Amino acid sequence: MTQFSCASKPRLRTLLRERRQQLDIRTRNSAALAACEHFTTLPAWLRALRIALYMPMDAEIDTAPLAARCRAAAKQLFLPVMGEDRRLDFAGWEEDTPLHRNGYGIAEPPATAPRVEAGELDIVVLPLVGWDRQGSRLGMGGGYYDRSLAGINGPLLAGLAYSVQEVPHIPWQEWDIPLDVVVTESGTYRGHRNRAAT
Repeated sequence: MTQFSCASKPRLRTLLRERRQQLDIRTRNSAALAACEHFTTLPAWLRALRIALYMPMDAEIDTAPLAARCRAAAKQLFLPVMGEDRRLDFAGWEEDTPLHRNGYGIAEPPATAPRVEAGELDIVVLPLVGWDRQGSRLGMGGGYYDRSLAGINGPLLAGLAYSVQEVPHIPWQEWDIPLDVVVTESGTYRGHRNRAAT
């Protein structure tokens, strides 16, 4: 991991996106299934009724196995929707909800889908480019999740990732929202928030 140790955030994004994109489809599918299994061992999973997932893009780890498990367990699902001021709203996602592409090409529910505040969710599953074992998350750089989750103490914040996206240290800024837990195909890793729910 030497090349990642002192890299800036933009450089880390480039290196880690390349690393993620180099995974073959069989490895990606296997990782998504294994991560789903680890996710459902979290104590928070048993209590959770409302879970926000994401629609994967750019070789992000697939949430389809986890979505299927959520539906089988009668969990209510939500997806992030681009809102005003570069913030995210969370819209209900039924299995038959028609999705459309936003300006970033990410599928999201229509404007008619019911919305909830982030604080009303039990678990928010976040995509990421990189992560470290202190709970730091490197996203795509837009800051949407950081703005949307600032000051929110309710939901468990769970990063979903491949183990190859781990780095020793991600540069930290005061507005960055830390993760409670990171779930990969290899297992679960508590962040420094370290709440009992993990």
